[in-house]
Amino acid sequence: MAGRAAPTDYDVLIVGAGISGIGMAAHMEEKAPHHSYAILERRADLGGTWDLFRYPGIRSDSDMHTLGFDFEPWKHEKTIADGPAILDYLNRIVDERGIREHIRTGHTVLAADWREADACWHVTVETAEGDRKRLTANWLYLGSGYYDYDEAYDPGFDLGAFEGRVVHPQFWPDDLDYAGKQVVVIGSGATAVTLVPSMAKGEGGAAKVTMLQRTPTWMFSRPAKDRIANFLRKVLPEKLAYRVTRWKNITLQHLGFKRARTKPEKMKQFLHKRIEKALGPDYDRASFTPPYDPWDQRLCLIPDDDLFDAMKKGRAEIVTGHIAAFEQGGVRLKDDRHLPADIVVTATGLKLAVAGKIAISQNGEPVDLAERFYYKGCMFSNLPNLAVVFGYLNASWTLRSDINADFICRVLERMRATGATIAEPVLPADHDLVEDDIFDFSSGYIQRSKHLMPKNAVAYPWRLNQEYVTDRKRMASDPIEDGILDLRRADAEETNRVSTRLEPAG
Repeated sequence: MAGRAAPTDYDVLIVGAGISGIGMAAHMEEKAPHHSYAILERRADLGGTWDLFRYPGIRSDSDMHTLGFDFEPWKHEKTIADGPAILDYLNRIVDERGIREHIRTGHTVLAADWREADACWHVTVETAEGDRKRLTANWLYLGSGYYDYDEAYDPGFDLGAFEGRVVHPQFWPDDLDYAGKQVVVIGSGATAVTLVPSMAKGEGGAAKVTMLQRTPTWMFSRPAKDRIANFLRKVLPEKLAYRVTRWKNITLQHLGFKRARTKPEKMKQFLHKRIEKALGPDYDRASFTPPYDPWDQRLCLIPDDDLFDAMKKGRAEIVTGHIAAFEQGGVRLKDDRHLPADIVVTATGLKLAVAGKIAISQNGEPVDLAERFYYKGCMFSNLPNLAVVFGYLNASWTLRSDINADFICRVLERMRATGATIAEPVLPADHDLVEDDIFDFSSGYIQRSKHLMPKNAVAYPWRLNQEYVTDRKRMASDPIEDGILDLRRADAEETNRVSTRLEPAG
């Protein structure tokens, strides 16, 4: 990078080879090709979420025309895609764009210290063999996701009396045989509504799968295939068809979210009509009526009515109630109902993690990101040369991944043009920012983790916004040097002093 005060191993270190990390690499290949980079991935293969989760039926809960990247058309007929299809998509991208050679698997980032004087991050990495080493980079880009890969949320169930198998979807065992078994899936979120019809399906399926929910979730059924998208692919060039479909889906999702927030009763009626069409007029309305409005939590997608079809066939059911105890042979509810179970699946949610649990410091002093404000949803106040991806709660994750990567590439190119080595969103100590609720969502995993989250201001740009259409315009058109993002050079004299006393990697 032109103007760098001291040599580094890489211009940019990307943490995570999932959607966010691969997206950043692809954007750099196209928009910041003069900058060197590497992707550090703790797992043995790329894919992130889609490599980790192996439970039956694992699929997207967003359409792939928006969960896919803006630069790479989704070519499959099904727009609601399973995990293997998404991995194929990611693998094709890294191979066709020459990204694979930049991926370092088996590399866990433990710590990262920003050193102002030499304008670089000193990153401590542990390899799969247990060795530790240090890498340096001018920029650190965190595409490490939003949840803890090592631990799932534990609601504290006492399972001691239950003699069957207990599994969590995040750590699905390869040897689990549920054919002909009684299965209770605890939870009502996206994972549960995916698991239940998948485990109840076919000759190798469970005898009965019961989704035990404490609180119902708003569900929305739609076809797994997008007929308009598939028609457009036949009559238009592939990239144009993808852009049109992507625009259509973004617009419809945006309008649907706004309608849910402004006319929640109308949205409830609409959702109930879809369920009644699938299950008939005598369906248990209470089990599909949450105590909150639509989009106060994410809607659960039911592709091709698969959950409803399993219920109509008697292979699956939804039970609403509170657990009194786990006992031999099943689950006892507080109203004394007994649910027989050979296997219990605890689809009880994720544990959020900020910045991939990396110990971040600044000139040797620990950084608590909960004390920093977001800047444009991708950087943090007074923390230079670091970017992060935390996707939209009300839309596809990749939408934010794309605009953040594009913005940081613009910053990198501007730094190269001006000879700057540092880019810092400067927030004065005497600021008068008014804080906002960072996540206006009632989901349990969100509420449990608010104390970990960076700060959110009411006014842009010091916030993680939930308005993709607005964000996209701002990120693409607002000037890089906006009076807040300070681009400057490192102090060369101080750099020379610091470089002589850097301790070796431990």
